Amino acid sequence: MPDRLGRPKRIVGVCGERLADPSVRGVFNSHLQESFNQIPREVGDIESEWTMFSSSIVDAAIRSCGRKVSGAGRGSNPRTQWWTLEVRDAVKLKKESYRAWLARGTLEAAEAYRQAKQTTAVVVSEAKTRVWEEFGEAMEKDYRTASGKFWQTVRRLRRGKRLSANTVYSGDGELLASTGDIVGQWKEYFKDLLNPTDTPSIEEPEAEDSEVDSFITQAEVTEVVQQLLGGKAPGVDEIRPEYLKSLDVVGMSWLTRLCNIAWRSGTVPLDWATGVVIPLFKKGDRRVCSNYRRITLLSLPGKVYSRVLERRVRSLVEPRIQEEQCGFRPSRGTLDQLYTFHRVLEGSWEFAQPVHMCFGKLSTVSLVAFCGRISRRSQGLEGVWFGDHRISSLIFADDVVLLAPSSLDLQHALGRFAAECEAAGMRVSTSKSEAMVLDRKKVACTLQVGGEVLPQVEEFKYLRVLFTSEGRMDCEIDRRIDAAAAVMQSMYQSVVVKKELSRKVKLSIYQSIYVPTLTYGHELWVMTERVRSRIQAAEMSFLRKVAGRSLRGKELCHPGGVRSRAAAPLHGKGAVEVAQASVSDASRMSPWRGVLGMPHREEAPGKTQYMLERLCLSAGLGTPRGPSGRTGGSVWGEG
Repeated sequence: MPDRLGRPKRIVGVCGERLADPSVRGVFNSHLQESFNQIPREVGDIESEWTMFSSSIVDAAIRSCGRKVSGAGRGSNPRTQWWTLEVRDAVKLKKESYRAWLARGTLEAAEAYRQAKQTTAVVVSEAKTRVWEEFGEAMEKDYRTASGKFWQTVRRLRRGKRLSANTVYSGDGELLASTGDIVGQWKEYFKDLLNPTDTPSIEEPEAEDSEVDSFITQAEVTEVVQQLLGGKAPGVDEIRPEYLKSLDVVGMSWLTRLCNIAWRSGTVPLDWATGVVIPLFKKGDRRVCSNYRRITLLSLPGKVYSRVLERRVRSLVEPRIQEEQCGFRPSRGTLDQLYTFHRVLEGSWEFAQPVHMCFGKLSTVSLVAFCGRISRRSQGLEGVWFGDHRISSLIFADDVVLLAPSSLDLQHALGRFAAECEAAGMRVSTSKSEAMVLDRKKVACTLQVGGEVLPQVEEFKYLRVLFTSEGRMDCEIDRRIDAAAAVMQSMYQSVVVKKELSRKVKLSIYQSIYVPTLTYGHELWVMTERVRSRIQAAEMSFLRKVAGRSLRGKELCHPGGVRSRAAAPLHGKGAVEVAQASVSDASRMSPWRGVLGMPHREEAPGKTQYMLERLCLSAGLGTPRGPSGRTGGSVWGEG
């Protein structure tokens, strides 16, 4: 029988959360200082220096924090912790009584089986209750002393049981079942994906700057380390962010010394350039490798080093990046993209101007590896022309949304974009790209890429927000309410109604998970009384469970009573308050971030019509003009 892939039943790790205790942190730094005093003063090569640092910090963490075992031991099951010796004996006695009843068929044997069955049910119920009580007490303790472990448990409860794929398809469509073949297929898949053979070689001119050539200071390293997020997975060196964030002056000086050695030598340790690729399932068939997204676990000290260099060169690189590049720059995040796209659709619907859209996804992109970090990039000498604007560089261009006033214009823009992508080693995925038309009546939009017709849809999910061809957000609000209900359902038995968990713990989950899930993308909503009532009803469904009350409770029939009873320790805002406040803030945002040729600043009041004209011109939708030639009519002219 072929070997099966799976997670090891018994995993031994380090109790890194104990570093939050000052006494444990002091012991950790004392062990690290002992190792630091033994290193030679003369600077060695980068690999030997890195080996001493990595082994010393991991050994100090083990000696100060201790180890922990997670998963099942030999012969046990981590998902049935209530299966004790008492339960096993009761179940065994019930089975023996059942077989005796079948063999004899007497009334005494039937009565013995009935009593054994009742006794087993009571024993199992008591064991399960005891395990749930212990789980609640452990969760309450972790919330006070080990927040990282607490939120990790909450995430595991939300995800539920994840099925692993024991078989995958090869490139030829053959189903692979053995461990060696499966690992080999994943290796070949990522090798072809992350190492394309047609990557263009571009030599960048080196910038001469005295600040870049200077040594790395301890203040720079300390500032970057303090910005690391805790609870993240380590790289191949098993160094966790809690280790680096717990370093004192001696540990920081050692890490700074290591970064300067790498800076002067121009090389980095092999562990810094080695990434562990983890496939995470998205949707579709679990046996198809392309249905997984990839994350790469990198060395955290290597991340610190690259972050220091990135902060130094940002002042040199930022002026060279076009204003339309979004995703990793200040004031150009997901919310700005959503708000800009929504304003285009909203303005076009108001003036009865149809918008033809193509949501394009890139299947294969050019890759550039720096210090083990994979970045996707396409840069040509000529660039891509859109109207009067030229895009000379696209960084992290995974997808693109093309807008045009007609299907012919959209097909022309899509053809030029696909041609430039092919020249740069990229390709528009016809299986993941779709077309949609915003209009008051149904309009056909036939788009082709490489002879293949893109499907036309009535709704599309862009940046996790559902946009429809009718320009309404009702379906998206329904999705948000359903997603929040799914969150509550996934944690109902284990968190929401657990008497062992305090109300403060439940409300922290309410504010950290339930409210963000319910109100994601609320900046695009129109807060009518109906929408406000629906959001409040979804919010009260959670708070009523926390308060232990139902809709029939006379003393809590009003939402204010539920909030005052359930959310007494709650210092933040509820879902309705968050939505109303953020919609008000969104009305003051600049809607032109990420749009070609538009100013990225706040505009003075009274210029709404003027800015709408410029926004529509930049999207290629023309200018709204009335019958007499004045702006503001329902007839659109050419831009």
